[in-house]
Amino acid sequence: MPAGLSVHLGLNTVDPGRYEGWDGALVACENDARDMAALARAAGFADTVLLTPDCTVDQVTAALQEAAGRLAPGDVLLFTYSGHGGQVPDATGDDDEPDALDETLVLYDRQFLDDEVNREFRGFADGVRIVALLDCCHSGSGIELPGSYPPEPRVRMMPVFRQQEIYARDQGFFEELRRSLAKDSPNGEAAEARALLISGCQDNQYSADGDVNGAFTAALLEVWDEGAFRGGYRSFHRAIQSRLPATQSPNLYTTGSPPPAFLRQRPFTI
Repeated sequence: MPAGLSVHLGLNTVDPGRYEGWDGALVACENDARDMAALARAAGFADTVLLTPDCTVDQVTAALQEAAGRLAPGDVLLFTYSGHGGQVPDATGDDDEPDALDETLVLYDRQFLDDEVNREFRGFADGVRIVALLDCCHSGSGIELPGSYPPEPRVRMMPVFRQQEIYARDQGFFEELRRSLAKDSPNGEAAEARALLISGCQDNQYSADGDVNGAFTAALLEVWDEGAFRGGYRSFHRAIQSRLPATQSPNLYTTGSPPPAFLRQRPFTI
């Protein structure tokens, strides 16, 4: 029997001591993590939930590496994140970032590069199904789309001036980190895990917070309808998308060419 493990992150604040005095206060992110964990448990997953101060780089990577050590081909990882998203310049000039920006998850102690997420996903055995759900700004993919959108109230984005300030402070660290990640890739080339992402918005958009759940997570839970949904991942994505405004357009994005049968599966199938 296949096994399912899930890791859920929810950050209502970050450590202001690590973000130049900015605490990034949000309302609904911890609720999102708890609700997604409850959904996962009902679907048969074992879950790990990390909330606000526990969402450090070390604890997040430890949780993913523990899951990688337990899952075998045919098993499934569900990874959900609710919090701020950010962007930092991609000084490497990689072809996989046409907008010259790396997207980040704004963890409690520092920003976590999309390249780092990919590194952790590459640690899973071939044949493990990986599903990522990111309810944060700038979460769509590595492709920049034309146009820009005004922020809605209480969006899940680190302020641009703060991103620039913190990147200037940490530029040397991120450049060294990227060199390290490149060395970890086979033949020194960028590798991609076989994973499926449904994001809260496109790379150039913002994900709205809410009083109970974020807008994306609320739409996802409504579509899922406590397990009544019966379509595949593509129809799941379209149904979520239809419940959100054009200014927040969830993206369905794959890396490493997951098998077509995976995309046709009912979401959260173990």
